[in-house]
Amino acid sequence: MLVDLKDGSCRSCNGQLEITVVDDATMSVVCLECSDNYDVESDAFGDGCMKYFFPLMAQRDGIGFTGE
Repeated sequence: MLVDLKDGSCRSCNGQLEITVVDDATMSVVCLECSDNYDVESDAFGDGCMKYFFPLMAQRDGIGFTGE
């Protein structure tokens, strides 16, 4: 899932991030520009975990939450 640039960007180059893995506490992101990768907290993008973390966890667990 791509992170909207208004929500967050790469800490190294300000490029767009893609969330590649989620677990119970963190999300792994990779920058599409510089390929930097690192883990961030579930609420790293200031969305109360609702836009990125919760939908990805639901998808991972087969619940199918769309956020709507």
